[in-house]
This record gives sequence, structure tokens and C-alpha cells, in this order.
Amino acid sequence: MNRRKIRKIMQRLEAAIPEPKSELAYASPFELLAAVMLSAQATDISVNKATQKLFPVANTPEAIIALGEEGLHPYLKTLNLYPTKSRNLVKTAQILLEKFEGKVPGTREELQTLPGVGRKTANVVLNAAFNQPVMAVDTHIFRVANRTGIAPGKNVTEVEEKLVRVIPKEFLLNAHHWLLLHGRYTCTARSPGCGNCLIQDLCEYPDKKAA
Repeated sequence: MNRRKIRKIMQRLEAAIPEPKSELAYASPFELLAAVMLSAQATDISVNKATQKLFPVANTPEAIIALGEEGLHPYLKTLNLYPTKSRNLVKTAQILLEKFEGKVPGTREELQTLPGVGRKTANVVLNAAFNQPVMAVDTHIFRVANRTGIAPGKNVTEVEEKLVRVIPKEFLLNAHHWLLLHGRYTCTARSPGCGNCLIQDLCEYPDKKAA
């Protein structure tokens, strides 16, 4: 896909959602980090339901450590892999206090030293909490990038690198949210809503469906 078309796509997505935000509920970098860690194999809705009860009780590294793994279980038991997530959350809180003065670090390299934090999680935190123009490629963004032709790639790293390279810099900060929301609500996996898609005429998907 040529750069002119990509720019038009970003302009339309921006016009539709001028100030996109994460659908995870959080009020601090640590709450965001915790929520993203909990979101593996879980929906944002289910994570928000869990953190709505957890964060009023424990939303700092100190409070998470005080609660402990067993203490976290009642709050997280509705989420997949909650024992592992509880353990990683406590270990992460300990590392934050020991190495980062209790603050969430602002680099990908430092974030990825935390248990349960991979490149995608790190990028989400960098983008949403620290306003860094990085791209966290999840299943939605991977699908949209490949299906539309914006940044086709065989794996998430390849797609991430292409997206960062081809998306105009002025759109890069918000592009993660635009593409994610587009994939979540319009360009869905099983039945893409091509007929109601605001970028249908720009999309290069060969099997577009009529309205």
C-alpha cells in the first residue's frame, strides 16, 4: 500500500475518533501496567470488572505486596491464568520497589525485565502511560495490518516494524488505538463489517463484503 493511501486511512480514523483511549480502566502507570498484565487471554471488560474491585484495595506496588498472591486470588479468580497472574503481579511489585523506586520504568528494555511483561505489554504501557509513539501489535492490529494491506507481515514483530515505518509520524501516537478499535469493532475476524467500514474504498482486502 502506498504512503498516500495510508495517510488517508489515518486521517479518516482520526476524524472518527480524535482522542482514542484504552478501554482498560486505569488512573496511574502502575494501574495500567497491572491491567495490561491481567489482560492476557482475557477481555478488557473482564479485566475492568476485576480491577474495579482490586484497585480500591491495592493499586500500588506496596499494597499489592501486602495483599500477596493468596490475597489477590479472590479479586482475580474470574480471569484466566489467575494464579500465574497473581504471582507475576507480586513479583513485579517487588522488582519495582527494589530497582525502580516503586515507579513504572519508561523504557521497553526495563519493562521487559518484569515478570509477565513481554514486548506487546511494554509497548501498551509506553504508548498509553508515557505517550511514546510505539505500536503494540495484538491480534486485532495484526489482522487489520495484514487484511487492509497497510503493513502485511508474517509475525507481530514484522508487522510492528512495518507499521512504525509506514505510518506518518503525526499519527503514530494514536495509531495503535485506532487500528485496535477498528479491528475489534469493524474489521472483525469472522465477519468483517466491510459495508459499514469508513476506509472500505482504501482497503486492499481482496474479499471485501458488500453492505
